[in-house]
Order: sequence, then structure tokens, then C-alpha cells
Amino acid sequence: MTPPRLRADLVARAILRQAGLDGRSAMLVRKGDADAGSILVILLERDGSAVVLSQTRTAEGEAAWLRASGETPLTPEETHLYIERQTRFDPDIWVLELEAPGFRPPFEATLV
Repeated sequence: MTPPRLRADLVARAILRQAGLDGRSAMLVRKGDADAGSILVILLERDGSAVVLSQTRTAEGEAAWLRASGETPLTPEETHLYIERQTRFDPDIWVLELEAPGFRPPFEATLV
């Protein structure tokens, strides 16, 4: 049995709050469905390059994050196009943008 899922708005607010604790930039770019929207997190380097994380589950059913944009960081233009494609595919999606030197998530995250 998989653990119950938290509402998307609660998860998004928690990520933004946790990411902003050390004074880094953390902002909501797109608000999705409060109950069931999935969440994309854009991890931004100072040079504008980015990595996009997407929600997923581990084999055990625990919440985790996947490097959805691939191994190579995206340019600002590529990031914009990626987010645009994802929002066309899923209009309920949330998009968060976080300052993240070294592309390390500034919130508690299991990466798979």
C-alpha cells in the first residue's frame, strides 16, 4: 500500500519555505491544482542554467524527485520551452523556481 499523498499546494508551500530559509531566491512561477497537481522544481544556477526536477515515487512508494530535464543543464531558453511543453501536457502542474548552487535542492529531497 502506498502512503497517502499530501495536497500539492501544501508540498509547494513547504518547498518554497524551506528553500527560502537561508535567504536564497524561491518563487512560485505557476500555480497548479491545489489538490492533485504535480510539481516541477527548477533548480537555477547563477549563470542562468537550470535543472528541472519532477515528482516521482521510489520502488517502495516513498516520495522522491527525478531529474526530468536530463543530465545536461538547460539554458534559459531550453528551460522555458521545457516548462511550456509540460504545462501544455498537464494544465494542473505547479512550477517552482529555486536558487540552487551546484543544482543541489535547497529542500529535503530524495533524488532517484
